[in-house]
Amino acid sequence: MRTELVSEPGNPDHPNEDFASVGLPASGQGGSLVVLDGVTPPPGGTGCLHSVPWFTARLGGALTELTVSLPDVPLTEALSRAIARTSAAHAETCDLSHPRTPQATVVLARWSPAVVEYLVLSDSALLVEAPDGTVTAHLDDRLARLPRSALATDALVDANLRNKEGGFFTAAADPAVAARAVTGVLPRGGVRALAALTDGASRWVETFREGDWTDCLRLVRKEGAQALVDRVRHLEREDAGGARAFLGRGKTHDDATVAYAEL
Repeated sequence: MRTELVSEPGNPDHPNEDFASVGLPASGQGGSLVVLDGVTPPPGGTGCLHSVPWFTARLGGALTELTVSLPDVPLTEALSRAIARTSAAHAETCDLSHPRTPQATVVLARWSPAVVEYLVLSDSALLVEAPDGTVTAHLDDRLARLPRSALATDALVDANLRNKEGGFFTAAADPAVAARAVTGVLPRGGVRALAALTDGASRWVETFREGDWTDCLRLVRKEGAQALVDRVRHLEREDAGGARAFLGRGKTHDDATVAYAEL
């Protein structure tokens, strides 16, 4: 088995809000992959004393432990328990009802000798490669399907769309959000490799259109996860004004994380 993790902040002067881990149980049977993309809050506060990196580290650490230590618990239940555990850690000091309470997108994958399970919540991506080289992107596209006009202001998003029916969902303070994730189970024999990308890394496909998902996973497998991040950074510098960014982007550079597992 080959695994590789790369996580790079968008701005070296600010902490990285992403989280990534690979968990390999002592039994040697199976493993798990966890990738979170912390949501950067706008000015105005979050109602929380803690930073986004604090939140992603807490939630990511809980998910890494739970997905490995409880292999028979479904990923939705593992996410629900991890959110509850993280919320309990700061419920007495922070306003967890605030729409901008620290939150994150989630990608989980867990493999055993028999199956590969996956979970995707919000706009990070999970790429699954079959033995014949076919690549399938498992995405939660609810945010991408919203009209641009609905995303005009942060206040409008918070009031009408964030963790609301008809909008989009992230892992924040409510464990029930786990039921909103995109999930599935695949035969282990049908999966050769997995790659999880935060949207700072998936810009290579979704923003700059340098290739499709198959090209993206092939690049990671052949040249490494760092090569994908380096190419994204080059494209961002070349397109600082946004002329080539087909879908636009809120930041010139975003935190970029790639987790790769070759099964």
